[in-house]
Amino acid sequence: MNEFDALKAAFCHAAHTPLVPLLPESTQARAVKTYFDRYGLTPLWREAQQVYAGFIESGRFLLWCQVWSPPRPVGTAFVVHGYFDHMGLYRHLLKRLLARGWRVVLWDLPGHGLSSGARATIESFDDYRHCLHVVQAALTAQALVPTPWVGVGQSTGASILATDALRLQSATPWSALVLLAPLVRPRGWRQASALHRLASPFVRSVRRQHRPNSTDAAFVEFLRYQDPLQSEQLSLVWVGAMRRWMAQLLAQPPSTLPVLMIQGEQDHTVDWAYNLGVLAAKFPHAEVYHHPLARHHLVNEAEPIREALFATLEAFLDELP
Repeated sequence: MNEFDALKAAFCHAAHTPLVPLLPESTQARAVKTYFDRYGLTPLWREAQQVYAGFIESGRFLLWCQVWSPPRPVGTAFVVHGYFDHMGLYRHLLKRLLARGWRVVLWDLPGHGLSSGARATIESFDDYRHCLHVVQAALTAQALVPTPWVGVGQSTGASILATDALRLQSATPWSALVLLAPLVRPRGWRQASALHRLASPFVRSVRRQHRPNSTDAAFVEFLRYQDPLQSEQLSLVWVGAMRRWMAQLLAQPPSTLPVLMIQGEQDHTVDWAYNLGVLAAKFPHAEVYHHPLARHHLVNEAEPIREALFATLEAFLDELP
């Protein structure tokens, strides 16, 4: 059994364990503690008013989900992570949102973290949106997600939220979005796109290249060597799905939704200047904040940078009607 399977088995003793409150000394709580300890979430668990954890069935995937609540929530923040990520890595953002009074929904995308599915791949980005809607519907049925709703997405997560809002237009349930280092196309896309077209009929994946995506050296080290939930393969099937999604995004009409985009200028993962231009046209009322030193993984930047980013995020949320 590899470390990924061991970590999963430590608390996923029943593959269909539903989303339930983590009551003290319950079997589920004792099992989840292994996961919380690994990702530094245990102190927040002690402080939170209530935490739910478990799996939501989407029809094709089992989605690992957590709901964290402060004493008197002002609304619900749905956090959507980036490619290769999972929600165990988002404790800094979780802490700040809870302190600001938001109930926080965290869930792992299919093929990521503890959700089911082929590792780090997807056939269509529409599957991501479908899973988002399944999570929203399941939690609404349990009366766990008070309004207003805000979406906070990192990279691919930002692209999922942006697409959802643009497609739904006036029917959107979102009151606002926060897009962190949003993906429209990756850095070096023209060359990568040509290589993908040549290789994808013959190769399904290539070895992932790890780059320092944060100025926090300890986080970069943890991600590279100590996180058993990381995938070491870049799926060319996923790249193909991203290519098709890009065309769909560009075809969407603009939206007047309140949006904050936060971007590091040392980001070498996405083509950020191009991406912000595209998204500014799609969300003409968006606020854009640049940090000159930040890299790609904004919620895990070194503390001085992270503090500046979170202060900007908090000011935006505090000003929402």
